[in-house]
Amino acid sequence: MAIEEPKFTVSLHEGAVEVRNYLAAVAAEVTVPGDQNSAANAGFRLLAGYIFGGNTRRQSIAMTAPVAQERTSEKIAMTAPVTQTPSDGGWVVRFTMPSSYSLESLPEPNDPRVKLRNVAPSRFAVIRFSGIARDANVAAKTAELIDFAKTHHLQTVGPASLAQYNPPWTLWFMRRNEVMIHLEQ
Repeated sequence: MAIEEPKFTVSLHEGAVEVRNYLAAVAAEVTVPGDQNSAANAGFRLLAGYIFGGNTRRQSIAMTAPVAQERTSEKIAMTAPVTQTPSDGGWVVRFTMPSSYSLESLPEPNDPRVKLRNVAPSRFAVIRFSGIARDANVAAKTAELIDFAKTHHLQTVGPASLAQYNPPWTLWFMRRNEVMIHLEQ
């Protein structure tokens, strides 16, 4: 069964890096404390509760990929279609909702920690990697993206985000991960 992913076009592809232009979307997100791994697990559980019927209509909503995580940031609110990003205040873990939904057509979450929001069209530099998304891997891929952006005179906005596409039981070498950095339009 195919799982829907956020819609984008690629405006530049060089080596392992792509510059992607994402369409507007709707997301459900939570902010959770902890390190990257514990925040991802806690956030995933809260969001899964929402899409598996923890809402005012007790309606199931199809799962999409990836699960995105980003650090919270006081400076800039990320508008990524998918992300997991870190900060002093915690992590924002986000599910992009299926494209058939609008903010108005989604049921309200039962858990007040789950927030629904519109996500504006956005542009990202993205690099894909396989394996387990350890801090060192994410840091190395983030450095590659920053170098790429500098080389191509692209202005980055906010912290890097981590997008993970596979369920936890996927073998490590088959996992698809991406580090994403928001770019100025």
